[in-house]
Amino acid sequence: MNPPQPAPPRLSGRIAAVWRRNFLVWRKLALPSIVGNLADPVIYMLGLGYGLGMLVPEVGGQSYIAFLAGGTLCYSTMNAATFEVLYSSFSRMHVQKTWDAILNAPVSLDDIVAAELLWAASKATMAGLAILAVIALFGYTASPLALAALPVVFLTGLAFAALGLIMTALAPGYDFFTYYFTLFITPMTLLSGVFFPRDQLPGGFQLLAELLPLSHAVALARPLLQGHWPVHAALHLVVLSACAGIAFAVARVLMRRRLLK
Repeated sequence: MNPPQPAPPRLSGRIAAVWRRNFLVWRKLALPSIVGNLADPVIYMLGLGYGLGMLVPEVGGQSYIAFLAGGTLCYSTMNAATFEVLYSSFSRMHVQKTWDAILNAPVSLDDIVAAELLWAASKATMAGLAILAVIALFGYTASPLALAALPVVFLTGLAFAALGLIMTALAPGYDFFTYYFTLFITPMTLLSGVFFPRDQLPGGFQLLAELLPLSHAVALARPLLQGHWPVHAALHLVVLSACAGIAFAVARVLMRRRLLK
């Protein structure tokens, strides 16, 4: 049988039911999940912030730990969304066959993929909210404008969840995800201004960083935490939105080819 040809998305309100199913399963382990998503970025922020902060007193007119806070918020959001679609979604799709069971109901594959996308972004937003609360508790937010970072967190979650779903559709097994982290996530983290300003990079790497979604997320979140509106905010929002939309469209086609043979 020939693989399914590309077709317009078949989306319905049943997305909410699939999203709710994932939420109810997660709720049983909500506390350890939140602690797990919170511990790693907070340790990085405080460890590097107070450690390197003694050697680098200021970055761009702010303390190094305050500079690091915005990058850590986006980095942790990226990780939360990526881990959810790579490991949890892959388990539901390939190992547990949960998607096969759902497809026996009047739910389309497009509904399932969209629900996975929205659930991963929602979970990443919850992690981002927890980290933002810690950042505020330590006094590294300058004004209530920091709350405007939450929509940025959600959009960042959508973008990286969509990118991760492409890998999920292609993966033969869990080991495949190591390539994604090693060849894409880790280099992007180092190039996107999470730990140091991008203008410290050589010119060619600065141009490459402009193409990376994490760079645009950091460029939005960091100024908001410091109490001022980001420069070129519309451009950064468009890039993140385009990344989420295009990656979701690609992931949807690949999922249909994999599962609807």
